[in-house]
Amino acid sequence: MDYSRELPIPGSVVLVDKDGHQAQHAEGRHNTDVVLSPKPSNDVNDPLRWSWKRKQLAHWMLVVYVMTNGIALCSLYSVLSPISEATGISLGTLNAGTGYSDFASVLGYGGLITQPLAMMFGKRPMYLISQLGTVAVVIWMAFIKSESEWLANKVIQGLFASPIEMLVEVSIADIFYAHERGFYVGIYGMTLFGSNFLAPIWAGFVNDALGYKWVFYISAIQCAIGTVIMFFLMEETNYNRGTSELVEEHDGSAASDAERSAALADKRNSEKDIPSVQVRQASPESASSLIGTPYSYVRRLRMFDQIYCSAEMGWTMVWRPIVLLRFPVILWSGFLYGSALVWYNVLNATASILFTDLYNFSASAVGLVYFGPLVGSAVAALWSGWVGDRFTMWMTRRQNGVREPEYRLWLLVLNAIICPVGLILWGVGAAKNVHWMGLIFGGGMVAFTSASGGATAINYAIDSYKDLSSEVILAVVLVRNSMGFAIGYGITPWLDGMGYQNTFITAAMVGLAAYISFLPIVKWGKSWRKASRELYWRYVEAGVIGH
Repeated sequence: MDYSRELPIPGSVVLVDKDGHQAQHAEGRHNTDVVLSPKPSNDVNDPLRWSWKRKQLAHWMLVVYVMTNGIALCSLYSVLSPISEATGISLGTLNAGTGYSDFASVLGYGGLITQPLAMMFGKRPMYLISQLGTVAVVIWMAFIKSESEWLANKVIQGLFASPIEMLVEVSIADIFYAHERGFYVGIYGMTLFGSNFLAPIWAGFVNDALGYKWVFYISAIQCAIGTVIMFFLMEETNYNRGTSELVEEHDGSAASDAERSAALADKRNSEKDIPSVQVRQASPESASSLIGTPYSYVRRLRMFDQIYCSAEMGWTMVWRPIVLLRFPVILWSGFLYGSALVWYNVLNATASILFTDLYNFSASAVGLVYFGPLVGSAVAALWSGWVGDRFTMWMTRRQNGVREPEYRLWLLVLNAIICPVGLILWGVGAAKNVHWMGLIFGGGMVAFTSASGGATAINYAIDSYKDLSSEVILAVVLVRNSMGFAIGYGITPWLDGMGYQNTFITAAMVGLAAYISFLPIVKWGKSWRKASRELYWRYVEAGVIGH
């Protein structure tokens, strides 16, 4: 018998209980029919069981990490010209260094080392190590005098910074349910891109007043302060819960716990009685039915006191992200995220050049240019998060309560319109000497598409393959940073060879093509997920670690 035909399709989840068969629902006036996914355990220390205040504190500690680390990494973008003048390092090499940093954060063994270690020993210590390493690397940047030293610094920076790109998304999935994840991933995207756009604003003024070295000193100080805050307030979110998404019959009649347990025990990766749609099945659990003793505050501060998975599983996480790229959904998610990153890198690489050479802006004035992208990334968080969650739930209710990850991709219609317009305003506008406000508006449009495109890619990948979220995010960022490396290395020769006008007209067409590529995914994404289910569930049953 071909058991693969009866395996559940990854990502196809019954998220709305239209018939009242499921007992455990979300809270809130508009969510009473929303089924909790993944199913929380009855352990009082399960992150999914944390109180709303405790979850919010955990979320804001992630925001502190992303904001302080991101500012430390990106404060240099508005002072590239002063750095070049003081050190003799060419602008081309300075921009290439950012590409090496992106490259190193995954392909330089950053993510392939830090991600498995975080899943084995805990995410909290990995965040703190990342912060401390970033403090040291940023201070070092103030003393760099040669091109080789600059490139080496950026590679090491990429190693320490890798959690900011791939671990935060997994932490969000640890503590929030499927129907609310999009909002918090949107906040993550806004914070990530927003910190990158906020840093150059104040960095320009610091450069004019104190010199470019103080840009790095202040970046290190605020990162160190963030480290102290995180040490006392950040909790560990790793939790071994087993397979997080079980299944029921497509018509909504839930399989019993005994049937599911027997199926899992009988055939670990090809259950005989598992049908095609995933669902959260739970019995009502009051606070009094929870087991275990809540951890004390001191207990929550401990590190390295628990091994969450075996060394063998940790080693598996080193190579499995590469294998997961055979799944078309994951490969395309990486391409989408990479496309969003490319235009963000283009803004950073050209802002100092455009406004210094063509508009005679000082370093502080160049920093103010980033207000447009900062606003764009904030609006993107609202669009990809709050609007995206509600649009997905609206679509789910229209489809008999079954949530398909592809629903969220329709948000990219707006990106396909805005991205080309923003790139033309930015580059062609500069070539035609339009008023500088036109470029700022265009930069805000491009930043909107970068932040919302990245958040959409992350949400789609996690929604499709939740039980392997750590490896999935690593695979997605692998593709993303490969594209980031290419553009960081090639943007200066591209501009030199084609000029601003032709470069950005070409970029606009490429951006349009990248964003409308979601249409084939909407059509065939589910069939591709269906084709991958046997291998996916084999990986899941081989060893599930707390995501």
